[in-house]
Amino acid sequence: MITPVGNQIIKLAEEIQERSTNIKTIAKESQSDLSTELRIGAIYTIAPYLLPDLIPKFHQLAPKIPLIIEENYTHVLAEKLQTGEIDIAILSLPFDEPNIETLALYREPFKAIVPKEHPFAKTDISISLQSIKNETILLLGAGHCFRDQVVEAFPNLLHLNYQSTRLQKTFEASSLETIRYMVSSGAGISIFPCSSLSERDESLFTVKTITDTPPSRIVALAWRKSFPRIKVLELFKQAIDEVHIPCTIPLNT
Repeated sequence: MITPVGNQIIKLAEEIQERSTNIKTIAKESQSDLSTELRIGAIYTIAPYLLPDLIPKFHQLAPKIPLIIEENYTHVLAEKLQTGEIDIAILSLPFDEPNIETLALYREPFKAIVPKEHPFAKTDISISLQSIKNETILLLGAGHCFRDQVVEAFPNLLHLNYQSTRLQKTFEASSLETIRYMVSSGAGISIFPCSSLSERDESLFTVKTITDTPPSRIVALAWRKSFPRIKVLELFKQAIDEVHIPCTIPLNT
């Protein structure tokens, strides 16, 4: 058992250890050494769609810096940022953590996806909450912040869905990729961040605009206020600025 005083000592020791590491890092960078690894975390609904373009771009700007990449939930990345297990996180706002800086990168709208044979796919009419109240809704499972954002954007979505007379009312999946192919098979409809959609999906399902107050999320960069590698951080920001992210609205200009 750790006493309250013990917890204070542990926290102070961790701060001392981090500052000691920072001193060594600053000393190296003062000698123009940009070869120390950079540890990056990203949430599951961003990493597969941003990192494949971002990583090569960053390597062009800083070819000697090895990257360690991790996908995880927002709350896990927050903890790892605080302990120094990762240096930078890419996630969505709001993200309010002590001793953490954030920079809004871009706003990303949500789109509805429906099976090719669904009646919605055969019309030019956009989708509203009222129009999908009797549909099977495919959502990410608990723990994914994107699920929370969808439910927040459509506060009556689950309530309406649970009142449906259909046998399967709501299906929860562990990844957008699972839901992508569930929709393609005709199992239901879903709501996706627009950057996760591409031309390859045209053969799988139909993408529809949402007519209610257009839901969206803000994607941001997060790092510890004590993170000493300012030059590396600036290079990473530059790499993101130079990546084309379809259907998004840049905010870091």
